[in-house]
Amino acid sequence: MRFVISALFLLVLLSHAAAYDPLDPNGNVTIKWDIVSWTPDGYVAVVTMNNFQMYRHIMSPGWTLGWTWAKKEVLWSMVGAQTTEQGDCSKFKGNIPHCCKKTPTVVDLLPGVPYNQQFTNCCKGGVLSAWGQDPQAAVSAFQVSVGLAGTSNKTVKLPKNFTLLGPGPGYTCGPAKVVPSTTFLTPDRRRKTQALMTWNVTCTYSQFLARKNPNCCVSFSSFYNETITPCPSCACGCQKKNNCVKSDSKILKMVGVNTPRKDNAPLLQCTHHMCPVRVHWHVKLNYKDYWRVKVSITNFNYRLNYTLWSLVVQHPNLNNVTQVFSFDYKPLVPYESINDTGMFYGMKYYNDLLMEAGPFGNVQSEVLLQKDKNTFTFKEGWAFPRKVYFNGDECMLPPPDTYPFLPNSAHQDLYSIATVIAAILFLLMSFW
Repeated sequence: MRFVISALFLLVLLSHAAAYDPLDPNGNVTIKWDIVSWTPDGYVAVVTMNNFQMYRHIMSPGWTLGWTWAKKEVLWSMVGAQTTEQGDCSKFKGNIPHCCKKTPTVVDLLPGVPYNQQFTNCCKGGVLSAWGQDPQAAVSAFQVSVGLAGTSNKTVKLPKNFTLLGPGPGYTCGPAKVVPSTTFLTPDRRRKTQALMTWNVTCTYSQFLARKNPNCCVSFSSFYNETITPCPSCACGCQKKNNCVKSDSKILKMVGVNTPRKDNAPLLQCTHHMCPVRVHWHVKLNYKDYWRVKVSITNFNYRLNYTLWSLVVQHPNLNNVTQVFSFDYKPLVPYESINDTGMFYGMKYYNDLLMEAGPFGNVQSEVLLQKDKNTFTFKEGWAFPRKVYFNGDECMLPPPDTYPFLPNSAHQDLYSIATVIAAILFLLMSFW
């Protein structure tokens, strides 16, 4: 019995730890239901989804939201979203509900739908920006009219078993909780109104639930060493090595080879690491008071381009970034006393789209950092990042003992120069 209790306790701890991100401890997706009016057999509610994650967005084909009704509720109508299935509505005569399923699955509408089907912050194909990149685009909303439900705060039953795909697995949603009613400002901003009832659902992301293997890897190089440290072999798993394509394959000339599949199956370029994305960190130049790094991101998936991509790097010298040349940059300071993490992302309409694998499937920028003379060094791999995340997923780094090292000759050269200077001074003093 003690063993069973211990195992269950450990399982609970691991489930919570898996969804905790130390670089974004408060990151989550919050789904808010605001009842705005009662109907003869239910209510009308506005459902708002806020992506409060600093650097993890929901990319195309977008979010999918599901839940289980507590009673025998139906969705009479929806504005700004739709369910993927109607279900069995054969018992209804006359007005047919939009959805009669006990477990509805809801998706966003695509851009360009008729105005009478649109709602505020809807119709973006389910794409949600990260809060740190664009807070205004990190919101999605739709309206539902629910029937066969409670018609007061006391008789309404909250939906349960919420699920969120964004667009794949990885999110775990907690139970719905009643919270203080949301307040709204009228268009002239002179009067406040409030929802009749409000409840929240919080969903958190875990990379361990999303996939077994990493989705990206990191390689290193430097000006002071000819060695290039590649991504670890099979960094992202080699299960797809039998289905990969060489960069010079004739298959790539076929029409439609870049078209995404319905199951989102990738078509990867054959590499030793077999990762869809590689991040390369090159220590490029050393100045008296500054040093320069070149960051390159390469896509090896022929069927996917990355919109609104983001790159998060943890390095102690990011507390003093002087200039980022071709990316936008924002420091991430989850803990006020530590400033060692930053987010790089593409400039809008310039390089915020990472194209599919091929000659245009890469983006790059240089970063100029000011030295802190108390901590700066090229020894023992200090110039390379501690952690790297692409699109919110942690990338696999090479083993530390393979990092480009500072050659011993560098120390010897400095020693030789100092010896020569000392000898010259000694000779001058002797002649003097």
